[in-house]
Amino acid sequence: MQERRIPSPEEFFGFRMGADRKLARWDKIVEYFDLLGERSPRIKVVRLGKSTEGNPFILAIITSAENMEKLEKIREMSWRIAHPKGLSEDEVEEIIREGKTVVAMTMSIHATEVGGTQMAPELAYDLVTSEDPTIQRIRENVVFLLFPCFNPDGQIMVVDWYNKWLGTEYEGCRLPWLYHKYTGHDNNRDAFTLTQVESQMVSRVLYQEWFPQAYIDFHHMGSYGARFYIPPFANPIDENVDPLIWAEQQLYGAHMLVKLEAAGKTGVEYAATYPGEFMPTFNYVPCWHNICGMLTESASARLATPIYVHYHQLQPSRRGRPEYRAQVNFPHPWPGGWWRLRDIVEQQKIAALATLEVAANFRERILRNMYLKAMRSIKRGEEEPPYAFIIPPHQHDPLTAYKLLRTLRALGVEIHRAERAFTVGGVTYPAGSYVIFLSQTARPFLLSLLRRTFYRDSPWTRQRDGTPISPYDFATQTLAEFMGVKVVEVAERFEGRFRELREIRFPRGALRGGPDHGYLLDGRLNDSFKAVNRLLKRGLKVFRAEEEVRVGEEFFPRGAFYIPKQEGVVEALEREARDLHLTFHALDSDPEFKKHEVKPLRIGIYQRYYGGNMDEGWTRWLLEQYEFEYSTVKDKGIKEGKIAERYDLLIFPSDATPMITGEKLEEYFQKRFRGRFTMPKYPPEYRSGIGKEGVNKVKEFVEAGGTLITLNEASNFAIEELKLPINNVVKDLSPKDFFCPGSTLKVKVDGTSPLAYGIPQDCLILFRNSPVFAVKPGERNEDYRVVVSYPEERILQSGWLIGERYLSRKAALIDARMGKGRVILYGFSPQFRAQTHGTFKFFFNALID
Repeated sequence: MQERRIPSPEEFFGFRMGADRKLARWDKIVEYFDLLGERSPRIKVVRLGKSTEGNPFILAIITSAENMEKLEKIREMSWRIAHPKGLSEDEVEEIIREGKTVVAMTMSIHATEVGGTQMAPELAYDLVTSEDPTIQRIRENVVFLLFPCFNPDGQIMVVDWYNKWLGTEYEGCRLPWLYHKYTGHDNNRDAFTLTQVESQMVSRVLYQEWFPQAYIDFHHMGSYGARFYIPPFANPIDENVDPLIWAEQQLYGAHMLVKLEAAGKTGVEYAATYPGEFMPTFNYVPCWHNICGMLTESASARLATPIYVHYHQLQPSRRGRPEYRAQVNFPHPWPGGWWRLRDIVEQQKIAALATLEVAANFRERILRNMYLKAMRSIKRGEEEPPYAFIIPPHQHDPLTAYKLLRTLRALGVEIHRAERAFTVGGVTYPAGSYVIFLSQTARPFLLSLLRRTFYRDSPWTRQRDGTPISPYDFATQTLAEFMGVKVVEVAERFEGRFRELREIRFPRGALRGGPDHGYLLDGRLNDSFKAVNRLLKRGLKVFRAEEEVRVGEEFFPRGAFYIPKQEGVVEALEREARDLHLTFHALDSDPEFKKHEVKPLRIGIYQRYYGGNMDEGWTRWLLEQYEFEYSTVKDKGIKEGKIAERYDLLIFPSDATPMITGEKLEEYFQKRFRGRFTMPKYPPEYRSGIGKEGVNKVKEFVEAGGTLITLNEASNFAIEELKLPINNVVKDLSPKDFFCPGSTLKVKVDGTSPLAYGIPQDCLILFRNSPVFAVKPGERNEDYRVVVSYPEERILQSGWLIGERYLSRKAALIDARMGKGRVILYGFSPQFRAQTHGTFKFFFNALID
């Protein structure tokens, strides 16, 4: 049967990919990939599921027709060479001899970085149709896993927005709201928490199914530096990563550079800007699994509109390229001129093909490297401490510990469960304890994720004048600390009876005892709030204990929830016990403890334009996960007043004061970007800000009895605009004096405050350039209750802290009275990126009356 002709992307879309002022929309791109799948035996298009907003999320597998017939065997070999426990030498050699290099690439996770998804159809077409000898060799030796778009929802938003303003003065302007329903740019900070469905689908392919040998994520960067960043990463690097990863990055990157230079593509840099630090991005996390993770970064146009750049506007990098002149890692500077989306498409396609060519040419070496890296991880785990991490069953919030375990398992981590009690380090751990042995492929990942970490203060992390350089993301990524999960590091060998788990099963919930005197629900569990919200929506009465309670031998600190006997209560609690794995404890007599009835609050969350606010998006996502009802409030809803008629509580997510008020924005951009960029231009209807009028309405709302929550940076708004007698003592300090970029800090908690119910005394908070509070001495000091404060010294748990003295004894959370209402100022983000489970309750407690 004759193969049907395949149209080129230019024929199908009606324009060349990357053409000026042209963007292909996701629905048409999916249609094109489906056509490729129908007409060629060299490509298989798989629908992995639906995106957050219901758009198709696809994977295109490209290889030779012969490889397609044995695809499952190739997949199995790829996974086994990365997890070689139990493989004989003969089996290893067979995989290296017969296996194929597996390479994964993802495109345009950040939707305004349009080049990758526009390039993908052209790349796929060439790989499927070309008979060039290099392409043939790629098809024969490589299985290519292509995700044409990591963020379909955002891609559609951006294309529609661009086309709406095409031909106007706002052509090419940025999207005024988040380009993902919840996360915006932070969708690429979800690589080891996997909260979003897109993250889950990609991670399942990477770590559960294929385990590729190489992975690249295609991005854009600013317009006024290099034209193209390629591997390897810059210094500093994480020493937990196998050195072969950095060597392989140089192998791939060198070939990219040769191909780009030969094609006349200038302005290419490597080993600059993007350090090899551990961070929760999809291009980084694979490196800690022995997969050669990489990214490219293209200089941006104005979406599909060309941009003109003067030579004198071109800037150095803050890392690895101190000036805009030729150097070893930037051998051929671009001279300036017009920069187009087509330039981006071409350079990205060259880099993608160069990567695949390396994977084909060095197939056996790359497969052998994968085996070597895995065996080194396993051997080091057997011979070097730490040997394991133990997650004991006794946790402050056991269900959160299970969530951590489940996420680790989804990321390919081997987890064992003790079938009998065992002793190590003089401590006996009961049966049911979870043990993560370090003799496994994921050893580098586990060391960087679970071990206490101190960021390296070194010449690589300081400017020449001694000013610290901010980590690209956080100074620590110690997820267990963020989540409030106790993890024990084991520095000695031990024995016991352990069973490896294929999946993490949550414990069964239950009702213990009869309903005559009601039930108690532990307020230390984050999921208790979800259950309470469900019960309230069903019309059931729920109370909150204001003092400690004992039920038999069970002890419950302040904040436990009491559900009295009432019609339908047993059925409702059984459902929540089953769905949420909660245990409800029956009282053996009528309650005598002090309590108050829980009332759901009418919650409003402020949402602005100017590109949206990621903290606002994450906050919405978290509220929905725990089933708090809320409404979005925009400028009009605040300015028109009568806020109290619609809301009991108003949330301002973390944001700079000018971004909330809309005032002094040009000064803000001038200060933030040091005059390097002008303020972005938006159509008038998308220039947000509540203004002085809105500030007065917020003040009236609070004074009349409303509650205002200001998260992290937004607390400066409360201090400055509502004139609270509180100082942010670190606001004007230089980084040399005070610097704490994404670190976990120890705090003291006033457990008698309802805001601290269910929180442990040894709590850690995540601090990221946050405000630090001191109440000004005055006549009404008692109106400003300090709920969380810093200890005298030894405050840092993990990360980087310069200037501890500025934190000493200062406040991190203040509950301030204002008229008949209150302002709750958080000097941290208790809900940051939905990662900080250990501090969720500081936030949740404020959301119920």
